[in-house]
Amino acid sequence: MAHAGMVGFGPSHSNERNPRMRRPWHGLALHWQILLGLVLGVVVGLIINTMWTADTWRSLGVNDPATLLAGGAKAVQSMQPGGSNEYLDTTAKLAIFFHDLNVFIGKLFMTGLKFIAVPIVLFSLAAGVASLNDTAKLGRIGGKSILLYLTTTAIAITIGLLTANIIAPGKSIPEDKRIELAAQQQELAESKVDAAQAQQLRSTWDIILDIFPSNPFKALSSGNTLQVVVVGLLIGVALSLMPKEQAEPVVDFFEGMTQVVIKIVEIILKIAPYAVFALILKVVVDLGADVLMSLIWYSLTVVLGLAVMMFFIYPAILKMLSPVGYRRFFRAISPAQLLAFSSASSGATMPVTMECVEKRLGVSEDVTSFVIPVGATINMDGTALYQGVAAVFIAQMYGIDLTIANQLTIVLTATLASIGTAAVPGVGIVMLVIVLEAVHIPLSGIAVILGVDRILDMCRTSCNVTGDCMVAAVVAASENELLTEDEVQQLLDAPLDEHPPGT
Repeated sequence: MAHAGMVGFGPSHSNERNPRMRRPWHGLALHWQILLGLVLGVVVGLIINTMWTADTWRSLGVNDPATLLAGGAKAVQSMQPGGSNEYLDTTAKLAIFFHDLNVFIGKLFMTGLKFIAVPIVLFSLAAGVASLNDTAKLGRIGGKSILLYLTTTAIAITIGLLTANIIAPGKSIPEDKRIELAAQQQELAESKVDAAQAQQLRSTWDIILDIFPSNPFKALSSGNTLQVVVVGLLIGVALSLMPKEQAEPVVDFFEGMTQVVIKIVEIILKIAPYAVFALILKVVVDLGADVLMSLIWYSLTVVLGLAVMMFFIYPAILKMLSPVGYRRFFRAISPAQLLAFSSASSGATMPVTMECVEKRLGVSEDVTSFVIPVGATINMDGTALYQGVAAVFIAQMYGIDLTIANQLTIVLTATLASIGTAAVPGVGIVMLVIVLEAVHIPLSGIAVILGVDRILDMCRTSCNVTGDCMVAAVVAASENELLTEDEVQQLLDAPLDEHPPGT
């Protein structure tokens, strides 16, 4: 199991020889730097949201700020003679520049994470499976992982249904407010419904067949994680069945490329605190306090359910099925949790999740390279919990009583809908359409909750990633593929050049 390249996750050793070059935050571990960026993003976003109003824009010659901030050709046209934003003063131009710079940093970081997500899955999975030389072990790891993922997903939906039934957030929305919120997001809601209905037109056999790529290069270029997992598995199994002298050079190549990608992860993570600040700042500024306050009980119900799942259910499962304690677990995976929260994409966070699970939690590369990519695709605990809360919320809002049979249908439908769903921002709304149609709840209710979906998407993605890490630890413990806490700490404390080869 490779343990090189952990400098990005612990205190840095790179500037010890020249203290004058050390930055004020340089001694902070990565997760504290990311947390600092997150908090500052929230604070600055709230200040801008409160102090920078539509009147502020108008005083600077901006009559259509939405078009200007959206960027693109329409924004340029609006600044031309005769356009709605023809008369911009210098302050407005500076504000637009910093807005665009902020968006650029966030997008650049997300692009970097997506760039390495597919290679790290392919290389690490192929190398890991090839080194197993035991198809029975691969079957055990796969069976345990999928069983745990399906079990925790069902538990998550149940928690969502319970919290929504107890708090009843849908009963706090007056009809006039419901109509107002729905009107604001109607167009986006219709596009989500169309996407979900297109998904439903596919048969079960089509969905299963789609797991197997007809063109491996297309699977890699499109970023279809589940298909990339299949490609990696097939390559790894084929290598394990070949004569050692033929397979060894190829396995060495995949192992070497895995280390190359890990090094790229470290490079990208150097801008993580700044990127998290940029991503969170945009979300807070765009959200708007009025929308959040209108849906505060709904939002709190979702967050409460996710908190129960993350901080009580997962640790309880870990305590029963592994030696990993509460503090060790959350300390190890905190960088992945924070990045998942900031990016709202478990797929984009996957390289960092794999790095945290292997290097900080002590799970073997064999288990990590299989469990985490599969989990990023089929494990949607946070999203499934959200389905339960949202379905009950919309039903309550329309005065619909859900029977026990209806709620069991929600559990089953949301569990099945989570399998194979793309690990990208906003996919939870598409899944929600399928769940609502299964129990005949009006789809028009989706438009009401879209205003706060982005912030809740961030929360549920963090839960999804936490679940992936928990399953990896449990499976590793059952296969005796988990380092002790002392062994992990020794690796984290050692400077990079003190790591012996192959560790």
